[in-house]
Formats: sequence, structure tokens, C-alpha cells
Amino acid sequence: MEAFVEAALRLAAPLLLAALGELLVERAGVVNIGVEGMMLVGAFAAWAVAVETGSPWWGVAAAPPAAGLLALVFVAFALRRGADQIVVGTALNLLALGLTGAVYRGRYGALAPEAPLLPSLEFGLSGPEGAIPEALARPSLFAVAAAIAFVLLSAGLRLTRPGLRLHAVGESAHAAAAEGVRVLRLRTAAVLLGAMLAGLGGAALSVSLTTSFSEGMSAGRGFIALAVVIFGRWRPGGVLLGALFFGAATALQFRMQARGLDVPYPVLLMLPYVLTLAVLLVATGRARAPADLGRPYRP
Repeated sequence: MEAFVEAALRLAAPLLLAALGELLVERAGVVNIGVEGMMLVGAFAAWAVAVETGSPWWGVAAAPPAAGLLALVFVAFALRRGADQIVVGTALNLLALGLTGAVYRGRYGALAPEAPLLPSLEFGLSGPEGAIPEALARPSLFAVAAAIAFVLLSAGLRLTRPGLRLHAVGESAHAAAAEGVRVLRLRTAAVLLGAMLAGLGGAALSVSLTTSFSEGMSAGRGFIALAVVIFGRWRPGGVLLGALFFGAATALQFRMQARGLDVPYPVLLMLPYVLTLAVLLVATGRARAPADLGRPYRP
């Protein structure tokens, strides 16, 4: 059971980082479905830099800025020029898939090396053997980062002036602007920060959960992050529960594979996504999105 919980937490961490970033973006009234591409770019940047430098820590450091560069394209077209946010996000997903695939094949080819594995953190917790779960005694960097991001975002959205302004912009950008809020600046900051969290989540895929990169390895996690935000009703606590559920469902899939159940592999592969979408359909009946979500702001 302890191994299952540890696996669920490790698998939930990258999704939670991406979902918290998207929550921040959507609270500002912006829909960024390019989060899938930003996770993929983060995964590739982390893996490539770790391979070239021999340090997974440098790889992790490279992932957020790489995703942030992709977010600048979103800002330029969707926020500054008022282009359709869904179209721009879709284009970014395709761009990320093609760009990472082209660089991966051109630079590394079929004999791509493995990146060094990012070690778990040591907190020096002591106690009787088995008293402290491994997930708490030696957590992954990304689980700790996701926990910190959750606490900061939960407090920031409710207790700080920027958080209240973010709420106001998401509900009515023009009303917020009339009160002196710089809407485009706030939305730009939210998109960039959300992208960097997604990039950090992507890094977990290539230097923590695995030590290799494969084309399209984000495997729809960015879209699941979008679903988790809706499942969580645009609240950090709900997003946390949704990410943990997906992590548990993915860990269950691996456990079922390890036990050699007579179930076709494609069915096991889609199990976490089917369970997540089923819960999403049941749990979002009364969810209310920010009123200005997806609407371009033109001063």
C-alpha cells in the first residue's frame, strides 16, 4: 500500500504543477490549452540540458524558461493582438510537438542517451522502521514544488491584493480596468507563471519519472490539467484532489500491469483518462467558470 501511495504522489506532482498554473491563468480570464505543448517543451528542455551538462538539476532549471518562451508567443497573439485563445493554444501544441520532435531527431537520432536521474530529497526524518512513509522521508523535488505552489497559490488568491485583482480581472476585465487594474499586464504575468509551472511539471516526466525523452511524451497530461481545473471548480483545493485522483488512477494502471491481469494493454493505458473524465462529468454539474473566461480584452 505504501508503494502505491508513493507512486500516486509522484505521478500526481507534474499534473498538479500544470493544473495549478492553468488555474492561475483561468482565474485571470484566459484559456490556455497550449499547456500540453508547454509541458512537452519543458520535458524536452530538462532532458536535453541534463544530457548535455550531466546534471539533472540544470535540466530542471532549464524547463520553466523554455516553457515561458513558448508562452510569450501566446501572449503576443492571444493577449496583445486579441486572437482566438483556443486557436493560438492549439497552434502552440502543434508547434511544440513538431519542434521538439525535429530537434530530438536532428540532434540525437535513434541512439539518444539517457539523462541522469534526479535524486529524491533527503529531509533527515527519523523514527521506527516503516513509521515514516518513503514518500514523506524521501520525496521528489517535484512533489515538494507542487506542495509549495499549492500553499502559495491558495493563500495568494485569497489573501493578497494581486490575488484579488486576478479574481476581478477574471470576472470582468473592463470593470477591473476602470478601477485602475492593468489587465494586460496582470494576464501576461499569469500566463508566464502558469507556463513555467507547466514546464516544471514537464521536467518531472523526463528526469524524475523516467530518464529519457520520447516524442509527445506529455501524452495528454496538459489536457487532463485543463480538465482538473474544471473538476476542481477553479479552486486550489479541488485541483489538488483532481490531480491526486489522476495520480492514483495511473498508479493503479501500473499495478494492474505488474500483476499480469488479462486485460488488453491499450485498455490499461487509457484507464486513468477514462476514470478522470468520468469523475469530471459527475463532479462539475454546479461548477461556475470566471465570467470573462476566454474573452479577449481590448482597452
